[in-house]
Amino acid sequence: MTKTHFRTLLLLSGLLTTVEMNLPDMAGAAPKASRTATQHKSVHPSSVDTALRYATALANGDKTTVGQLDFACQYGSVTALSAKVKSSVAKEPSYDECWKALTVGHVPFLNRSDIGMDVLWPSTGPLVFYGDTLAGTHASAFVMDVLGTSPPGTGLDLAVTGNRAIPSGSFRLKPNGTVIGVPATLVDLTVHYHDPLTSPVAYGPGTVHWTSTIKRERRAIKSITTQWVVLSGLRSHGFPRDTAVVHLPVDAKSDTPGMVPERIPFTTERSRALPDSIVWWGPTDQPGTLTAAAARAATFPELRDRVALLNRILLIDPQQTEALTVLTKNLYTVLLQDAARNHKLLIKDPVLSQTVNEFYWTIAAASDRLDLSLGMEVGGFSQPTSADLLYRLLPALQTLARTHPEQLEHRFRLGMAYRWNNDQVPMIETFEALVNEIPADRKTPKAEALLQLAWSRINKVAWNRILHDPDSVRAYENAKASLELTERPLDKFLAEYTMAYSMIFMPNYDDKGQMLHHLTEAKRWFDEIPGKDDDVWRYFLHSELLKAVLDADPVFQPILVTAEKPKEQ
Repeated sequence: MTKTHFRTLLLLSGLLTTVEMNLPDMAGAAPKASRTATQHKSVHPSSVDTALRYATALANGDKTTVGQLDFACQYGSVTALSAKVKSSVAKEPSYDECWKALTVGHVPFLNRSDIGMDVLWPSTGPLVFYGDTLAGTHASAFVMDVLGTSPPGTGLDLAVTGNRAIPSGSFRLKPNGTVIGVPATLVDLTVHYHDPLTSPVAYGPGTVHWTSTIKRERRAIKSITTQWVVLSGLRSHGFPRDTAVVHLPVDAKSDTPGMVPERIPFTTERSRALPDSIVWWGPTDQPGTLTAAAARAATFPELRDRVALLNRILLIDPQQTEALTVLTKNLYTVLLQDAARNHKLLIKDPVLSQTVNEFYWTIAAASDRLDLSLGMEVGGFSQPTSADLLYRLLPALQTLARTHPEQLEHRFRLGMAYRWNNDQVPMIETFEALVNEIPADRKTPKAEALLQLAWSRINKVAWNRILHDPDSVRAYENAKASLELTERPLDKFLAEYTMAYSMIFMPNYDDKGQMLHHLTEAKRWFDEIPGKDDDVWRYFLHSELLKAVLDADPVFQPILVTAEKPKEQ
């Protein structure tokens, strides 16, 4: 490189440096100008009022007002003006048709999909549930007339909580016509629902749909903020009013086959809800309402209505004691009624009847257990099954046992529900805890806990078919301890019977005389039970596994004779 070339390069380099140093900062200048323009962009004064009137009309089912303030509804009448018709007045649109087009999107949120015992209050009629589509739901779905201020709605309040100008909206009044730009405003309206028992429902925050067997948390919405796009300056373009809400786009068609139709109007925002703004109903909001609702639910004649209202209460307060108590009592009672329908025994004595019904599910749980496993959804049934009752009963009992451990009845039922659901570890641990906690001077509940512990051990061995499981021996000892504590003939019968039944599974068992002795004693105590019924004794003696053992050896013939029906004369 010559000295001349080198001096030329230095000169050019210096010139470029000078130019660069004197150029304005374009990267920072453009956003600054844009921000300034936005800050000075004013909001049309009637836009806020238009949004509020529009949403209120939706809540009240006021089709005319909604149609008059809806851009898509008014656009159709404005563009219907033919060039041949010399008139500046648009034809009044059909507000019924506008309402139908606007509300057709609400239908998916009103479709009930109750499965088993997951039904929610209101048990009949409109239940608004947004499911997985809340983020994309149009704003009108949060103020639809079934949620509004007139019956049968629950009532809502609307409050303006913000507004701001956004880039202008644009549209054409005819194909290939001039693009019209008008001011656009975004108005925030917060919806407050009056009643926690009938407000809309959505999936709880953070829930994910993993599998169909995982029940996702549902919660009742107390309030949510919605945003509404409002266009102004429309009267100068032939519209009957100067402002209108852009809720749904105009149903436009493309002139060119295969082309995407033009978006009318074009706006940078849309009318929708803001999912992050949700406030959920909680236990401290209206505790008196929840307590009264639990008492009201207990009076309903239909199980579906009772469970629906109790489920709604527990969405708001999962530990609401009154609701949990009524729910578990009802589900447990109906589950025992299902047992009675299955075994078909007519037992007049209520205590003996409950004992037989509980025994029915205990035996069923260790055998085919179909009724305790096949839910309504999986089986394709139209009504809830016994399994549905059990699945809903378990979590409610778990909550009661955790929050009120001093109430032993709930813990006893929870242990039996675990057994019927074949939850082998908790069904044993629940009754072991009760045996350890109940003092010796409370003989009746302690004897009951020992007896139930014995049956949980028996069911574990019977289901697993491991005949050398030491739990069979432990079950015998638990039943024996129960016999020593109890005083009622019914309890003594059950203890003797349980010892005999546990011997079916004992390792290297060959003492058939001992089993016969326990069964003989069981029959003696059974005959002393008030309200005894020979059909009940026959039912116990003919239970699946025990009957097979007794029929296999003639040594048991004397006890089998006691279960024979008398010959008709």
